[in-house]
Amino acid sequence: MKCPFCSTNDDRVVDSRESRDGATIRRRRECLACGRRFTSYEQIEAIPYLVVKVDGRREEFNRQKLLAGLLKASEKRPIPARKQEALVEQIEQRLHQREEREISTQEIGLIVMEQLRDLDPVAYVRFASVYRRFEDIGSFVEEIQSLLNKPPSEESEPTEDPSS
Repeated sequence: MKCPFCSTNDDRVVDSRESRDGATIRRRRECLACGRRFTSYEQIEAIPYLVVKVDGRREEFNRQKLLAGLLKASEKRPIPARKQEALVEQIEQRLHQREEREISTQEIGLIVMEQLRDLDPVAYVRFASVYRRFEDIGSFVEEIQSLLNKPPSEESEPTEDPSS
C-alpha cells in the first residue's frame, strides 16, 4: 500500500481489526521507509444488481424504492413495518442467490405479489393494480375474483376438536 506521507509502497501491517458489522477491516500500517503509521480500510466490493425496466433501461436495484412501493400499497393496512422490511429482505436474498446480476421489473413484481397475496389481500390488490396496469374494470374484477376463489391457506383451516 502506498504511504500517504512519503509515497513508497513498502509497509507492514501492525494491527488488524474487524468492524462491528464484519463488513470492513481496519488495518494500522507502518511505512518501512519513513517509519510513520497510517490506517487503511478494506471491504468487499459490492456487486450491483441491475433492474431491467419495461422500456429496456437498466438501473441499479434500490431497496428503498421497493420498500416505498410496498409502503404505498399497504398504506392504512395492519401490516407491521418489520414484515414489510422482511419482505424486501427476502427479495434481496433471492437476488443474491441468482447467478445473473440482472432482474426484470416483471420478475420483482411477481415476487412481491406472491408474498403480498398471503400477507394482506387489500395491499395485494393495490400493488397489482399498479404493477399490472389494468386497462379496464373487467380485468381488475377478474383479479379480485381470483383472489376470492383462492383456496384458504393451511393456517386458516379449522382444526378438529379432539374432545368431540
